[in-house]
Amino acid sequence: MTMFDDRERAFETKYARDEEMQFRVTARRNRLLGQWAAEQMKLTAEETDAYAKAVVQADFEEAGDEDVIRKLVSDLTAAGVEIDEVVVREAINDKFVEARRQLMQAE
Repeated sequence: MTMFDDRERAFETKYARDEEMQFRVTARRNRLLGQWAAEQMKLTAEETDAYAKAVVQADFEEAGDEDVIRKLVSDLTAAGVEIDEVVVREAINDKFVEARRQLMQAE
């Protein structure tokens, strides 16, 4: 039975590692999205850092990306930036790829 136990532990370890990596990629993606949106809104460096953290926090409101999309569209529109949900979704996809690449290079 130890062979099966070892195999089960290996699968559990891989699953935990994959979940942690997914969390880190999503958090990095959200930070990059915050920086992107802050650039669109022409925020200062200090405001950009605070805004990027706020975008990361917004993702904890509900499962999925809809909470982040709502925040970005709302904040960008309030700042007078002409933007729609499609552009934000494209930015999410772009920043996801960039975040994953950054974390892969860091390891």
